[in-house]
Amino acid sequence: MSFPAAIGVARLARFKADGLGAFDATPTGLLNALAPWLAFALVGFVLMLVGGSPGEALGDLLATLVALLTPAVLSQALARLWGRDAAWLRYAVAFTWCQWVMPPALLAALLGSGMLVAAGVPDDAAELLGALALLVYALSLHFFIARQALDLSRWRTAAIVAIVNIGTGALVTVPVLVRGALEGTA
Repeated sequence: MSFPAAIGVARLARFKADGLGAFDATPTGLLNALAPWLAFALVGFVLMLVGGSPGEALGDLLATLVALLTPAVLSQALARLWGRDAAWLRYAVAFTWCQWVMPPALLAALLGSGMLVAAGVPDDAAELLGALALLVYALSLHFFIARQALDLSRWRTAAIVAIVNIGTGALVTVPVLVRGALEGTA
């Protein structure tokens, strides 16, 4: 991650709109934002191949590619529909780079859950609260980035967040569920 992108991620993670200016909102900038995620996916693919699971490796690689590219495809369609084409790359680059906030946010949620358990909260309740906190943060950050980068109304911003997240989740999850159902009937 370049230094300006890291600054942009740090600013946006704290809901500071000026972080948007730190990103290269060009096609090359989007490819640079996707590159580390694609590299991780390819390394995982090769490791699974070496481990002797070529079918599972290919399935995981394809699922990862869908998860990486679907937000950009869906958001571009909506940005075009709403006349926000010119701002779309700014959104796509910022959104993609800001996915690096999620691992530390997950760690914070796990630590918070652990503190709740130490304070006497039942394990299941603490885990649920940690997961909800992470979900609320992730959706709030997505909403903030979309609203600021695309300059949309609250309703359109909520729609893009819902469509991108539900659409991506469905495109990644449904094939897995179908495969599981087909394997269960064989």
